[in-house]
Amino acid sequence: FVYGTLRPGEANHRLFLRGRTAAEEPARLPGAVLYEGPGYPYAVERAGSGSGSGIAGELITPAAEAYGELLEALDLLEEYVGPGSPRNVYDRVAREAVRRDGSRVRAWVYLAAAPLAGRLALSGREIPGGDWLRR
Repeated sequence: FVYGTLRPGEANHRLFLRGRTAAEEPARLPGAVLYEGPGYPYAVERAGSGSGSGIAGELITPAAEAYGELLEALDLLEEYVGPGSPRNVYDRVAREAVRRDGSRVRAWVYLAAAPLAGRLALSGREIPGGDWLRR
């Protein structure tokens, strides 16, 4: 699930995803909010978010032959070192995204790592409606 510069039409989609996907479809990530970052957004989990809330984005299905290489490249882009690393800017976690038809699918998503998420909750600027493309 992508919600910022990896969405179709954005710069990192062209650099990392173009030609490497089997499918792309609109979806939402419930239970999360989006914060403005320095040229890109941060997603943060928020308990108790309603079913109509969440983050707008896309479910990206990588082409099978590109999966491993793509995941490695995205981990580097998102400064994800590994589970629980204090060096992570984002944590790559599995969460349920909701398709337009209401069905749910488990997907990888990069969420702001805990120290950053805490700072954003205190002083970050939330993106209304959770849609990076409509900020």
